[in-house]
Amino acid sequence: MRLLNVFSGIACSLVITGAQATQIDQYTQLLPEGANLSLMVQKVGASTPSIDYQDKQLTLPASTQKVVTALAALLQLGADYRFTTTIEGSGSVNNGVLNGDLIVRFSGDPTLKSQQVRSMVQSLKQQGIRQVSGGLIIDTSVFASHDKAPGWSWNDMTQCFSAPPSAAIIDKNCFSVALQTSKQEGGTATVQVASYFPVQVNSQVRSYPRNSPNARFCEFDVTAGENLRYTLTGCLTQQDKPITLSFAVQDGNAYAAQIVKNELRQAGIQIGNAIRYQTTRTGPGKVLAQNQSAPLHDLLKVMLKSSDNMIADTVFRTMGNKQYNLPGTWRSGSSAVRLILRQQAGIDIGNTVIADGSGLSRHNLISADTMMQILQYIARNDSQLDFISMLPTAGQDGTLRARSGFKDAGLEGKVSAKTGALQGVYNLAGFMTTASGEKVAFVQFLSSYAMSPQDRSGRKATLANFESTLYRDLYNSN
Repeated sequence: MRLLNVFSGIACSLVITGAQATQIDQYTQLLPEGANLSLMVQKVGASTPSIDYQDKQLTLPASTQKVVTALAALLQLGADYRFTTTIEGSGSVNNGVLNGDLIVRFSGDPTLKSQQVRSMVQSLKQQGIRQVSGGLIIDTSVFASHDKAPGWSWNDMTQCFSAPPSAAIIDKNCFSVALQTSKQEGGTATVQVASYFPVQVNSQVRSYPRNSPNARFCEFDVTAGENLRYTLTGCLTQQDKPITLSFAVQDGNAYAAQIVKNELRQAGIQIGNAIRYQTTRTGPGKVLAQNQSAPLHDLLKVMLKSSDNMIADTVFRTMGNKQYNLPGTWRSGSSAVRLILRQQAGIDIGNTVIADGSGLSRHNLISADTMMQILQYIARNDSQLDFISMLPTAGQDGTLRARSGFKDAGLEGKVSAKTGALQGVYNLAGFMTTASGEKVAFVQFLSSYAMSPQDRSGRKATLANFESTLYRDLYNSN
């Protein structure tokens, strides 16, 4: 642990004295007992840090992992890369009949919408196609293996923020329902699902008054079955109005197939045979319709500003696909990121563990020192990468729009950084322009952050006090 010339008198207790480095007590004492902090601050372009407190300690990156993913993606795929979804025919079209199969090739586009699928199908209709003699083939060969990364929390799986990033993604693979609790104590809540969601949802949820003993430890759950069937279980307190709930699609490929099938039926295009799934890519057919995503730089901006997990993880698996010319997997994505950073950025991430691209996995491990190397590379090459502009800006946009610590410190517009949060984890990695006009990079990895049940209401206030004190001092340092 080294603390060198820290905050130049403003935080004099941090300055190293001989070989004995003092703890940053004035900051760590603001944290709950048991919290672990890794902190690194370094002027952009400097060879040594001004603060490196426990900078080699491996910790969960949470969504700061997206900084690593975004840099690797820009270096490998390029800012102009686009995901392309195509509808192809395996045979000729005669008298309105496609003599062969209709192939929908999904590319892992995390932004594909049902309206865009509808437009592609309408294009088939405009070309005079009314019938397909063969079947509907859903090609998902761009990815392979599990769509859920190692280390994802099982109880987050049905939450839309952790929807599995399959090759076929439509409307972020998320659907919503309206749940109306029963007015009868212990009665079953009723559920309604819009007809355009190709899912079946059954409710077994019990309803209880708020003051009922049965409501004290009420828990609600959803389980996913086969054939896009979902069951809601547990209990809820009674509500006057329906509750809108959203859930993650667990089988994205089957979900997409049903949406395409429904769009074809509504367009009056008949399919001769059943739906088939193709996991090994075959030769291309004639492209009849296609849809392209926005350029990668635009997608990464959304990913970083809004901390979009779906974009991060499809980009991650796509890098594995492109690097090795094999279906993208979590392992190939991890290997690709490591290789890209070493070969194209000269960054050896050493014993860093990369399990996914989003940071949802609790298998991920990275040190503040490694993240700082990445930030310094970004800063040196930002004129080509245009990376820093993609990060959330304190008080202005993204996940830093309402970050109270920066607001309390009066640092709106002066900090651009990626946030990262999991249970017990509050991370930041990014850049600040200080009062003297210097640009510094910083990494805050804060883990094991927990408070007693009676103090949980003040958790955010405690974090805000720590961050406002720390970053106000950093801003005012020379």
